[in-house]
Amino acid sequence: MAAYKQRLRDYLDRRPSGARLRIARVLGTHKSFVSQITNPADPTPVPARHLNAIFDICQLSQSEREDFLALYAAAHPEHVSGVAAGRPGYVKTLHVDVPVLADADRQRDLEELIRDFARRAAALARGKDD
Repeated sequence: MAAYKQRLRDYLDRRPSGARLRIARVLGTHKSFVSQITNPADPTPVPARHLNAIFDICQLSQSEREDFLALYAAAHPEHVSGVAAGRPGYVKTLHVDVPVLADADRQRDLEELIRDFARRAAALARGKDD
C-alpha cells in the first residue's frame, strides 16, 4: 500500500497547488482525508471508487494510470477490476449541488430523481433502453 500511496503523493506534488483541495471537494471529504490517502505511513487505503476521479483531477496520463494501477492491484487485487477509462464498468463520478430541503422525504425524492435521470441518460448514451 505504501508504494501506490507514495506514487500518488509524487503525482500530486508535481501538480499545481490546490489539487488536494479539488480532490477533497470532488470526493465530498476533507483535505485531511486526502492527506491520509496520500501518506505512505497511514494505513487508510485509497477507496477504489475514488480512483477515476483522482486520475481525472490529477490529469494523469495513461501510462501514469497504468503504473499506479499496477501498484494498487498488488496491494488490493480484489478492488482494481473496472477501474480505468475505457474498460467495461468505468464510471465517471459527477457531483451536483442541490439545495438542502427542510423536508427529509422531499430531499430523498429529489436526490433519487437526479440519480434516476443520470442512470437513464447514461443508458440512452450507451444505446440501451433502461
